[in-house]
Amino acid sequence: MLFRAEHRELQRTVRRFIDAEINPHVEAWEEAQIFPAREIFSKLGRLGLLGLTKPVEFGGQALDYSYAVAFAEALGAIDCGGIPMAIGVQTDMATPALARHGSDAVRREFLAPSISGERVACLGVSETGSGSDVASIKTVARSDGDDYVINGGKMWTTNGTQADWMCLLANTTDDNGPHKNKTLICIPMTTKGVTVSRKLKKLGMWASDTAQVFFDDVRVPKRFRIGEEGRGFIYQMQQFQEERLWAGANKCGVLDRVLDQTIAYTRQRQTFGRAILDNQAVHFRLAELKTEVEALRALTWRAAEAMLAGEDVTMLASMVKLKAGRTMREVTDACLQYWGGAGYLWESPVSRAFRDGRLTSIGGGADEIMLTVIAKAMGTLPKA
Repeated sequence: MLFRAEHRELQRTVRRFIDAEINPHVEAWEEAQIFPAREIFSKLGRLGLLGLTKPVEFGGQALDYSYAVAFAEALGAIDCGGIPMAIGVQTDMATPALARHGSDAVRREFLAPSISGERVACLGVSETGSGSDVASIKTVARSDGDDYVINGGKMWTTNGTQADWMCLLANTTDDNGPHKNKTLICIPMTTKGVTVSRKLKKLGMWASDTAQVFFDDVRVPKRFRIGEEGRGFIYQMQQFQEERLWAGANKCGVLDRVLDQTIAYTRQRQTFGRAILDNQAVHFRLAELKTEVEALRALTWRAAEAMLAGEDVTMLASMVKLKAGRTMREVTDACLQYWGGAGYLWESPVSRAFRDGRLTSIGGGADEIMLTVIAKAMGTLPKA
């Protein structure tokens, strides 16, 4: 895929914003274990960055998907993983199904203010007993006249303590099987019966607030449904494809930064009378790691190109997600070693990347799920 001047200008805009509005505050937000999402999203919204691929009539730019990939990669310049992830939820995880399948009324209600940054979105799929196994979720939305009455709970909800609304996946029927009984519904988080029970303390991604949420007879109008009832599982699988490509693109940016920081550190750190970088084993290994990052970038753009062509990218997106998680672990672990004791310090940038990046092989579908999807697509595992 051609990476044009327009993509480069978009990335320059994003990096200028990061340098001015985000990176100077990352340390404080990491310490607080939360960042001011509405403030940052409003600024991003004014720059038109939260709706690059969304319809113009709801405030978006209506650009093709390659710009979303370029944006996700540029967010890798942020000095932590939590804030890019929170932005990615707003743009590529909680809103694609709404933009694609929602009625005009529900898009005016929820999508337009998410694009402008006036409202913060979160995604409600995972539960305490249902993470990668989406078909097994237990949250129920019972039909009651013109309303749904929702009971259950969601876990690991990014942006959950600050969100204004949730894109919720719930069971709306008792039959039709686990892939045809689910519906996506927009829920205002101030609705009676919605309880954010706690902010979760995590290994990494500290600046991103992650919540556990409960629903106790939460009543919302059926007009808040996204698309058709019973199609929620399919819609969510489509959203996952964009989430997984977002992960691949973003991690390319992150890993470029980690490698650049490691090269700079090993060039100035002296041992036995010479720089660490002057050891052949070190600069050869860094060359190998850079090659792995470029392989991830090529695979990500290959998948994005297929998506733009209207192809089914289930297998490619799963490969991207798998490769992103594995490469993130390999590169940050190797680079931390070259930082030595300094890399083991909590405040070290490579230490933070090591902790934050570990989620890539878990969130949005664990490595094992990606391998299963790829195996089914290859025909080596029954599709069931």
